[in-house]
Amino acid sequence: MSQRPEDLAVRQVDLDDPEQAAIWLDLLEHYASDPMGGGDGLSDYAKLNLVAAMREVPGFHGALAWLDGRAVGLIDCFAGFSTFAARPLLNVHDIVVHASLRGRGIGQALLAWAEERARQLGCCKLTLEVLSNNTRAMASYQQAGFAPYVLDPAAGHALLMQKLLPEEAA
Repeated sequence: MSQRPEDLAVRQVDLDDPEQAAIWLDLLEHYASDPMGGGDGLSDYAKLNLVAAMREVPGFHGALAWLDGRAVGLIDCFAGFSTFAARPLLNVHDIVVHASLRGRGIGQALLAWAEERARQLGCCKLTLEVLSNNTRAMASYQQAGFAPYVLDPAAGHALLMQKLLPEEAA
């Protein structure tokens, strides 16, 4: 395991600041262009509309990781709710570390920021999704204390599923 750089800082992102918004979008594009982010990059629509849309999303909690004055990672989280615990939860939706700087503790620092934010919000847990073949990310998440979601071992692990909804004609 590598050491976290001493000059690393993780700070809440301000999407109302045009410079931070552009940095955030560039890092998200970096992630979306990676095979573990789909490999295709963000759509033109997302590039044009995402920052403005995110400013309006209630329950968004995001941060940028800074190293030597340069943004090198981000984490995007959204507030949710656990009906079983009757308490809020925080879902890590995106976590990005620039490919050239992975393995230096930046991801762990971002996850620690999310954990602290979840504690501030009174959350019962952090959740996230990860591709089953992303062994590097899974090892990082396990290092930070994450484990597969299991209610009853006899029932197996929970799986994330989706149903895409096509845009309706206006």
